[in-house]
Amino acid sequence: MSTVVSQGFRAGTPAVTSERANALAGRLEEGARALAALARALTDAEWQIRIPHDGRKIGVVVHHVATMYPLEIQLAQLLATGKAVEAVTWEVVDALNAKHATEHDAVTKDAALDLLERNSAAAAAAIRALSDEDLDRAAPVSLNADAPLTCQFMIEDHALRHSYHHLAKIRSALEAAGRK
Repeated sequence: MSTVVSQGFRAGTPAVTSERANALAGRLEEGARALAALARALTDAEWQIRIPHDGRKIGVVVHHVATMYPLEIQLAQLLATGKAVEAVTWEVVDALNAKHATEHDAVTKDAALDLLERNSAAAAAAIRALSDEDLDRAAPVSLNADAPLTCQFMIEDHALRHSYHHLAKIRSALEAAGRK
């Protein structure tokens, strides 16, 4: 098994990261890079295109993905300690997303890309700080009907998938607008 050394999330002590955690972090970084590459190539007009069935501008969604990494990682870390994720519902998520869209409607490409780079790097580092035991630990997750989900599932279904999910929606929006 190959390993990399990273800072642990618990007490800041060095931790050896498993291949699994490193692979998860790498996939998160890959998704963030793909989203950033597409965003960098957008014109100012494309940055303003609204995503069908979502309503948010492409630029707002890029910033949204960057903004959510810390929260998604915090929830995964909570599961890694065996504690339940409570009071997080789809209604709460929808309200958070709507508030973000309003507050960041005029976000610039530079600001969004800077935040995406910083927060994805921090998320990847936090994932690398998890042990296999952390990744396997499960607890109830309110967002998923209190199903006992693992830390790894939370990472894969939220922080890791998030950029890919929105990247696909952005590509569809660009195609619908006759661009890209």
